[in-house]
Amino acid sequence: MTIDCDKIMAVVEPLESYRLDAAAIHLRAHLAGYKAPRSVEIRRDLPREDSGKIFKRRLRDSQWLVAGRTI
Repeated sequence: MTIDCDKIMAVVEPLESYRLDAAAIHLRAHLAGYKAPRSVEIRRDLPREDSGKIFKRRLRDSQWLVAGRTI
């Protein structure tokens, strides 16, 4: 599920036992307006490197393809 794709984005991977929707995430109440993400994407499996860290470049690449450009 994705909400309003714009510049600031948050990708969330909930634990298997949790059910979560983007409307349930209330970040604007806890962050300044310019820091709050404009879109929230919920994924079951985030791309990970061999070390187990989240592969952020692969997350960004999919967004750049949608935008039709790169950095």
